[in-house]
Amino acid sequence: MDALEQAAQAHVDNALSRLAERAPGAMDDPARREALSALALASDFAIDTLARQPDFLAQLDGQAEPPPTLAPEAPTDWPGQLRRWRARESTRLVWRDLRGLDDVDATLAGASRIADQALQAGVDALGGLLEQAHGVVRDAAGRPQRLVVFGLGKLGGHELNFSSDVDLVYAFPEHGQSDGARPLDAEAWFTRMGQRLAQLLGDVTADGFCHRVDLRLRPFGGSGRLALSFGAMEQYYQREGRDWERYAWIKARPVAGDIAAGERLLETLRPFVYRRYLDYSALDGLREMKALISAEVQRRELAEDLKLGPGGIREVEFLVQALQLIRAGREPALRGRSLLPVLSALADAGHVAGATADRLAIAYRFLRRLENRVQMLSDQQVHALPDDPLARYRIARSLGYTDEGELLAELDGHRSVVAGEFAGLLEARRRRKAPASALVQYWRALPEGGDPAVLADAGFTDAEDQDARLRDFARTPAVRALSARGRQRLDNVLPELLAAAARSQAPDAALPRGLALLQAVTRRTSYLALLDEQPAALARLVDVTARSALLSERLAAHPLLLDELLDTRAAGTVPDDAEIHALVDEATSRLPAGDTEAGLNALNELRQAIGFRLALATMGLRVEPVQAASRLATLAEALLAVQLRLAEEDLAHNHGRIPGAGLAVLGYGSLGGRELGFGSDLDLVFLHDAPADAVSDGPRPLDANRYFGRLAQRLVSLLGTVTSAGKLYEVDVRLRPDGAKGMLVSSLESFADYQRQRAWTWERQALVRARPIAGAAPVRAAFERIRSETLCAPREPAALREDVLTMRRRMRGELDRSGPGRFDLKQGEGGLVDLEFLVQALVLRHAGEHPLLCEPRDTPSLLRALDSVGVLPAGQLQPLLDAHALMLDLGLDCTLDQRPRIVPPDEALDAARATIRGACSAHGLDFGSGTVS
Repeated sequence: MDALEQAAQAHVDNALSRLAERAPGAMDDPARREALSALALASDFAIDTLARQPDFLAQLDGQAEPPPTLAPEAPTDWPGQLRRWRARESTRLVWRDLRGLDDVDATLAGASRIADQALQAGVDALGGLLEQAHGVVRDAAGRPQRLVVFGLGKLGGHELNFSSDVDLVYAFPEHGQSDGARPLDAEAWFTRMGQRLAQLLGDVTADGFCHRVDLRLRPFGGSGRLALSFGAMEQYYQREGRDWERYAWIKARPVAGDIAAGERLLETLRPFVYRRYLDYSALDGLREMKALISAEVQRRELAEDLKLGPGGIREVEFLVQALQLIRAGREPALRGRSLLPVLSALADAGHVAGATADRLAIAYRFLRRLENRVQMLSDQQVHALPDDPLARYRIARSLGYTDEGELLAELDGHRSVVAGEFAGLLEARRRRKAPASALVQYWRALPEGGDPAVLADAGFTDAEDQDARLRDFARTPAVRALSARGRQRLDNVLPELLAAAARSQAPDAALPRGLALLQAVTRRTSYLALLDEQPAALARLVDVTARSALLSERLAAHPLLLDELLDTRAAGTVPDDAEIHALVDEATSRLPAGDTEAGLNALNELRQAIGFRLALATMGLRVEPVQAASRLATLAEALLAVQLRLAEEDLAHNHGRIPGAGLAVLGYGSLGGRELGFGSDLDLVFLHDAPADAVSDGPRPLDANRYFGRLAQRLVSLLGTVTSAGKLYEVDVRLRPDGAKGMLVSSLESFADYQRQRAWTWERQALVRARPIAGAAPVRAAFERIRSETLCAPREPAALREDVLTMRRRMRGELDRSGPGRFDLKQGEGGLVDLEFLVQALVLRHAGEHPLLCEPRDTPSLLRALDSVGVLPAGQLQPLLDAHALMLDLGLDCTLDQRPRIVPPDEALDAARATIRGACSAHGLDFGSGTVS
């Protein structure tokens, strides 16, 4: 046995002797003696508590005690009661930790519970005394008011250290006055209460302390007023709030007093903590706080500090909280108060790699457990291993290590993990390639200096024009008004944008589009911070601006879409139909009740984000164009269903509902055929199944036609309402029976009659791709029956061919924009509409014999169905599928770059056109020559 082991054993023996004197018989049970020996090795504080309160020895294994009752007639007894109770409950935490009954999470939660209970007991008791002396505080309306005690930091997160101070902020709902014989105004009343609460818990007496209280995190710090009204709190954080205060309020929780009122204030302050846009400017505040802490660590030689030192607890907290501040405004799942659940949520959302999150969680628990054991030794608020070799040995042995060296080796490993991940968060922007110094100097010399030749040397064709744009940008009021930090961000980003644009496939297109975005976001430096902190996002931005005028325009109009350029989105999985529906459902569940504008804005943001993500995936060849078009249709379908529910609820408020009847929304054209493009409008038709004499049951009843007409109008209005995030969709309702002259909504009976008696052949062609999108299931099912009956009806083949040819030739004469060296992908000979007309004509010709042809709606599935029943000749299916895919791909490229769908011919396109022309001719539909075979 070496000297340290002998000294530790002697220490334990002395402690057990003390206990034996105070509690004879306590050591008679060998197992109990062994457990108390482990307690004596780990905690002098616990032994002292048991020696002072020997009766508690028999209660160590019992349930936690509630705080003592503080009798109003004996306030001088309160400090001792609370301190002795806190000592007992804290000793129970040590005992449970050492016995393996609690993990570190439970120990931290237990310490937080003790503080919560002590604070509430103090608030209740002190409130009673103040009410006796000064009455109850009431607001202007006479309603009673109570103090709200907010716990910040680890107390707010239910993660309090074993021996920690508690960071508190006091607030009260409104100004007013107490109603007693000696009235006080509200602020004086609650200030007095807050002062007494801090003294009751924090003053050191013969029984020690209950909880040290720190009130310096309140507005204006130590020089600020002790208790503020909610209004003053809101005003302060709106006007004066600093970055470090956003970090502090992440974990804020009302811990005593009027809890419900405290939660209301936190909801009001949420926009201060969590911005609704991606907020990479939070990293500036983090760097400043880290620099201050590093200076303090160096000054006080705290490198070994478990909390503040490199790779310590604070770095894990900063890492998680920084990611919360950046993203939680957009992702409510990240707004938790407790670190480990938030770390798990960050991993689930893809913002932290799963393996990294696991390593950080293990390191965090290790550090917190070790910190607790250091504090359990003597109930001191310390965060480093003690200098005394015996104390270090006791801590190591109590944690199961053979000696201090084994403990320190594991500690160093965990700190290395934390330090590496934290450094990666702060230094991401250093990993990019620095732009040429000439471009940096050129930009910084603008608007008065700078040589355009630098742009020409970099690779811009029209250097003079680009130089003029840059000078104009540098002169804009937004750039000139930038703060020093904002200007530094811009000076980092702009030269990189120039260098990346020069390297892109279209430098002279990329730069103006990129400048348009910077012009839009310059006043919101958080967006500049995103581009500055995330080099990959800036690189993707330039790629987008070089290749897509449409996406560039959307980014400039809606900078929130910059989020989609980050690694987790741009390189992540592409949302499929199920995920799109899940994202819409999640967004719908968060829509604010009664606020249509806010709800439309949120859904528009979602549509923009998913559409942008699909566009990036299409450009990056991570999803086929046919799949992208289908998923855009899924998105429209999901959003339309939400808007229909909102329209129904809105109408029902004034007009009730028509019992037993409903509306169905039909999608025609590209929506019905699941070939929606980026920016496509929606072709909609509306049907209802109400009897002619039906009337709604609301306070202002309407007949069926007017009722469902208003419902459809409301839906179209919601879809087309312009919000700050754009509008959902343009809607075209001209495909309804009788077109623009017809009723907006048709009854099932009139729709069926129209299809049987009066519909043109082209309207029956349109039915081939039509499908129910949303609305009442019985109406949707009835439409499917009518559609099948219409498509399967017998037709005279020659008349059908003549009608189809006549309509197609008429369309081509009016709409085809092809010419020498240019081909109209949609309307040109051998283009997409020729293929659609071919498929529709074949379905109308053969559906009576093969009802299976009524099932599919999209062109690829229709072609496969026609092939499966033998309508297509052998070997024709795959070339037609390939031709369709090629033209859809080329068309999407044109749409993304806001070019007409007109392209120069090439070998592949010529072959595709020949395939479609050949198939049309083989079936007697020679759209090009004008002959009927």
